[in-house]
Formats: sequence, structure tokens, C-alpha cells
Amino acid sequence: MLRQEDVGQRVVVRRIVGIRAGRPLFSDLLGELAELSESHLTLVTTQGRTEVPRAEIHRARRVPPSRRPTAAAVAALEHAADEAWPAPTRARLGGWLLRSADGWTGRANSALPVGDPDRPLPAAIDAVQRWYADLGRPALINTPLPLAAPVSAELDARGWSGGRPTLVQTAPLAALPPARPTVAGAPPVELTTTPSADWLAVAANRKGDLSAAARHVLTAVPQIRFAQVRVDGRLVAVGRGTVTGAGRWLGLSLIEVAPEDRRRGLARQVVHALAAWGAAVGATNAFLQVEQGNAEAVPLYRALGFTTHHTYRTRTAPAG
Repeated sequence: MLRQEDVGQRVVVRRIVGIRAGRPLFSDLLGELAELSESHLTLVTTQGRTEVPRAEIHRARRVPPSRRPTAAAVAALEHAADEAWPAPTRARLGGWLLRSADGWTGRANSALPVGDPDRPLPAAIDAVQRWYADLGRPALINTPLPLAAPVSAELDARGWSGGRPTLVQTAPLAALPPARPTVAGAPPVELTTTPSADWLAVAANRKGDLSAAARHVLTAVPQIRFAQVRVDGRLVAVGRGTVTGAGRWLGLSLIEVAPEDRRRGLARQVVHALAAWGAAVGATNAFLQVEQGNAEAVPLYRALGFTTHHTYRTRTAPAG
């Protein structure tokens, strides 16, 4: 049976779809595992999103992806993502990164165990815990999988809890489907180098109050654009784009549309505007990070050509 570590990976599920002459009838589904719960699993296939109750599953297993990223490719993308979401307080543990931003978001307040920590793995995890304890913060470690599988196994043995997997998805900018024709009267996407006050208010509503450290995370990237769409002066959609990784990667984050304005194609407009800017300054590929259970965002990004490069989980040290 599948496990949480398989979320975001390519899987095949044999499903019981009926009974004939006393024998079960089976149907196979091949796709990307988007969600795994105690009651069901959710697959994203070429036909769309499908929920399969566990009671109907005869067999399920992970299958090799059509193209598995190398360890070097995962590491390079993780470092590009770190540049795109820069924590103001940082340290190194050999090749590992230690990051803190006054508790604002897990990504900016977690260790990134990519590379050699220059000491045995148990000692490295002990050092991570001491570093965060000195800051008065809980120890968090982001584990890109399968690259950091040994770290994840050690954390399991120590009783660290783990959040739901996050999908790290990528797409070549040249392969994005063309933007839909602009409807007469559709609001334009404005790109700015600094966020407006109401843009920041949207970010705060989604991620938590914005301290000085949070504003650093949001703005301290040399190549950055903030997207906003307004209707009659009201902010209805936002997004953030960064170019990092030696100029190769366009990072997309905080794509948000006001609830009453959804299903109008505004998120697509924001993504295309940021993609056009990224391509203009030399980026060739885009990446984003999306929670595997985000039922609205995952299908949107899939329709735009994004596929899962790898996954990560944010692990938290046990209290005490």
C-alpha cells in the first residue's frame, strides 16, 4: 500500500469496479498521487482528478516516473527556492542550511539538509536542535524526498512529526500554454518591484502577521516582481515572481484570488504575466511549491503544464 512519502509521485492503482459471476472486476488508474488519507486517495490523471475510496483498492504501488530528477537537480532547485524565499537569519552546518525568520512560514524557519553536514547524521540533527533552541524557536527540518530519505528515517526514529507533503512542481516557460485571449474589459495585471500595502495585507492574511523578518523574506530578492489585479480599485488577485538559481528559475508564490472573483481566469493571468517577465530577464523554467491537498491549485497548475519534480515534508522536533 502507498504511504505519505509517495504523495506527488507516479502511482498505479488497481480498483475494484464491480462483480461479475462472483468475481471482482478491476480497472487500473495511472497518475500522480495528490492526496492520501485514511478513507481515500486522490489521483491526478490525464482525465482529471479522481478520488478512490480505500475500500475499492485492490492493489496500489508507486511506479518509476517517466523522468526521475537527479540528486544534483533536486539540490540545485532547493537552493534556488531558498534564494527565492530568503530567511534573514542564516547559518551553515557543513552543506546544510539553517534558517530563521521569527517564525514566519515553515520554509524560512527550517533547516535544509542538502549536502554533507560534515559530521555523522545523528550529530547533525543534534546541532540543528541546539541552533534553534538558542534562538528560542522550535527545530524544523525540511526533507526533500527522496534526496533526504536518510534524514527522514532518522527523524522518524527520533519521533519527529511530519506535515503533509508539499509538491515542488516545475514547467519549462516555453511549454506553458498560451494565455487565453483577453476578454474585453478584463482587468490588466500590473507588475511592480515593491508590494503595495493591500498586497501585503493579502500575504499577511494567508501567511500570518508581517514582521520585519517576514518583509525581508518577501522582498529581499534582487530580481522580483509583485503582480496585482484590480477591479474598480479593489485588489482581486496577487502573485509574486522571483528569478534565482543563476537566473535560470522563475519562482512563483502567493498566487491568490479573492474568493468572490475566482473561476474567472485571474490566477492564469497572473501566472502568465509573471512568466512573461521571467522569460524576458532570462529564466527558462518555472517552479512553485503547492500543498498536496490544495484541491483548487493543483489542477490549475497541472493545466498550465506543471509536473511534480520532487516533494518535501516539514518535520518538527518533539516537544521537550
